[in-house]
Amino acid sequence: MYQLKRANNQSLSGEQHDPRREFLKFLAASPLLTSYEAFSQEIEETLGQQLTDPSEVINVFEMEAVAREKIPPAHYGYLSTGVDGDITLRANRAGFTRFQIKPRRLVDVSQPDLSINVLGAQADSPIFICPVGSHGGFNAEAESGVARAAAAKNHHMTLSTQSSTPIERVVEERGGPIWFQLYPTNRWEYTVAMLQRAERAGATAVALTIDLPAGRNVETQSIFMRQDNRTCSDCHRGQAKPIFDGLDMQGVGLNDPSLTWDVIGRIKEVTDMKVLIKGIEVGIDASLAIENGADGIWVSNHGGRATEVDRGSIECLPEIVSAVNSRAPIIIDSGFRRGTDIYKALAMGASAVGIGRPYIWGLGAFGQAGVERVLDLLNRELLITMQGSGTPTVDSIGPDYVLDAGYRVPRGRLGRDLY
Repeated sequence: MYQLKRANNQSLSGEQHDPRREFLKFLAASPLLTSYEAFSQEIEETLGQQLTDPSEVINVFEMEAVAREKIPPAHYGYLSTGVDGDITLRANRAGFTRFQIKPRRLVDVSQPDLSINVLGAQADSPIFICPVGSHGGFNAEAESGVARAAAAKNHHMTLSTQSSTPIERVVEERGGPIWFQLYPTNRWEYTVAMLQRAERAGATAVALTIDLPAGRNVETQSIFMRQDNRTCSDCHRGQAKPIFDGLDMQGVGLNDPSLTWDVIGRIKEVTDMKVLIKGIEVGIDASLAIENGADGIWVSNHGGRATEVDRGSIECLPEIVSAVNSRAPIIIDSGFRRGTDIYKALAMGASAVGIGRPYIWGLGAFGQAGVERVLDLLNRELLITMQGSGTPTVDSIGPDYVLDAGYRVPRGRLGRDLY
């Protein structure tokens, strides 16, 4: 029903109406104009103010716009940064243009099934929730809200060492087993203590992160911090993360640059959890990990936040799949924003695909409801791609359904799919 308007753009209910915003909202929904640079730019800048309910969000890029409006600048900088000039961060998106989907037709796809089982982790979707630190910096619901969303949608979840919520509470909220991501400290007895606590809490696997032996140069984060006039001590009071409760962390580093491949065996001596190696980017390292006892391989460049390599995570996958040769499951993350991205990785040999920033955008925008919306959007896109390509199950997706063009295809600005 049309509303009667008073003068000065005010409705009879007293609500203020901004014609410019209404027009931009109309443009945002129009596929005819999203390719125009000027219109797209202005729409992006105002979108986060327009969307007030998770049901209004139509893709993860829009969720990012809402999150950016709500997350404090320094915290948003922590989330959005790459390293150095953010080249690898952008390569994670650009890399997908190298691979093209080859759909098949006249296949019965009337009963699609996205469910998977990886190392005993059963889930209704191959989209895994990746470890991201300090959820409390994005929304008060923190890791508990994410765990509840994972439970509601039956997605598998891996919890970060840097979680702002105790692992015991996260397992309880998830209502089932999770995996634990481990930053190995430079004091082995502390690493053992974290592993054993995670196992007692109900974690069934540990993902050892190996891609940050010497820290990182996060320039984008530093730029965002300049825009934040809050006092850091207001939310960073020097306390260690809950996983370190009872441990004196004075002088203890979260990375151990002395580690070698024998760390896998050392971990297996102190825990019965499965061991995945997270941060693999080349085939020879994948082989070495398996030869030294790893149960799974996690292809990742830390979302473009480790070493500036100018190589997308998806571009690393073919040589790693070849090197692993079906000896272990392969998880991949970094840069996944669309159902088609996820489909390509599955077709190339990944067992599951992890997302990080997208679900944090959902958390920052709307809490648990935002995380659930992100999962729904990506599952819907993946389901459409699976059915449209003639692959009704995850197991039916294989190498015949993807083509490696051998080079990245320049795209420029593609409406909402911005790099």
